[in-house]
Amino acid sequence: MMLLLRISGFISAFMAIIVLAPSLQSFPPAEAIRSSHFDPYLRFPGRISSPDRFSFRQASPFRNAVECATVAENSTVCDPSLVHIAITLDEEYLRGSIAAVHSVLQHALCPQSIFFHFLVSDPGLQTLVLSAFPDLRFKIYYFDPDRVRRLISTSVRSALEQPLNYARNYLADILEPCVRRVIYLDSDLVLVDDIAKLWRTRLGSRTIGAPEYCHANFTKYFTSRFWSDPRLAGTFADRRPCYFNTGVMVMDLHQWRKAAFTRRIERWMEIQKGGGLSGRIYELGSLPPFLLVFAGHVAPIEHRWNQHGLGGDNVKGSCRDLHPGPVSLLHWSGSGKPWARLDSNRPCPLDAIWAHYDLYGPTSTATATAAAAADSFSSSR
Repeated sequence: MMLLLRISGFISAFMAIIVLAPSLQSFPPAEAIRSSHFDPYLRFPGRISSPDRFSFRQASPFRNAVECATVAENSTVCDPSLVHIAITLDEEYLRGSIAAVHSVLQHALCPQSIFFHFLVSDPGLQTLVLSAFPDLRFKIYYFDPDRVRRLISTSVRSALEQPLNYARNYLADILEPCVRRVIYLDSDLVLVDDIAKLWRTRLGSRTIGAPEYCHANFTKYFTSRFWSDPRLAGTFADRRPCYFNTGVMVMDLHQWRKAAFTRRIERWMEIQKGGGLSGRIYELGSLPPFLLVFAGHVAPIEHRWNQHGLGGDNVKGSCRDLHPGPVSLLHWSGSGKPWARLDSNRPCPLDAIWAHYDLYGPTSTATATAAAAADSFSSSR
């Protein structure tokens, strides 16, 4: 029986690679990125107690294709030709963040035109970024946990209570005023398409854009206390609110600043915190305040840009398949993370796709899985 399950899992992973092959090939990276060569392994310089367990390979060099606009070597963060991406870096999700950056670079036609904004609570992580991506355009921003700690209430999963999970609320305050638009990405995803496509999304008069899921049961994101109070439930009057995942968003920071949306989000967190256990209005981390402020006012983006839920639910983290339709981004939202499942020798079929972008050291079981995924992909071309 176990043999049949393993064979079935391999076939599912192989079919997923074949399905994704058009996306993987649509925007071939520069020749240097196509190389399978990696430099020697690098040690993680931070505070982790077992450094051998956290070694990362240096990614191959990357460069813009000939048709890309020229970006000066000394260009600043305010260069209007840059694509801006914000992502958090912390020890727990570090492996995922590095893989996410790697996937963006591999599939970008113009990787040198991308500027990464890393939000951290440990400034020492800058050395790691430079080691893995020596030529990356990026800046480290320190996010003080005390800025939001007093507003955080308990959630269904402890990872959702970490202060850095709320840093996305403060991007408009943290990033330079000249940065008028940014793509926010969670740490547990990989791209298989050119990020420039997502960057060019038209938001119209909206402040954020994201894939919406209007078939989802929107009422479950809030408690009975919320829905039974007309003053609270009336928040959605004259709106058609739909669920959206905040792990992939295109954000108009200029509009955000003008409307002071950070303060609006904080106000809902204060209402939640002030209600106590009996008066809570939601149970799920940083998502509900975003829904309260933006649901019904989101610029819709194609679902291909957030194939989410691959990490299962918030309890079991079981395996899940892709949603129907094309795929540009795979997102392991939920409690099951691909690096943890790979290390425990209990991967889900789609985790092999994530492993292709993993820069983790040779002691990881993911190294062999990544090689197998890459070989399967090469043979399918």
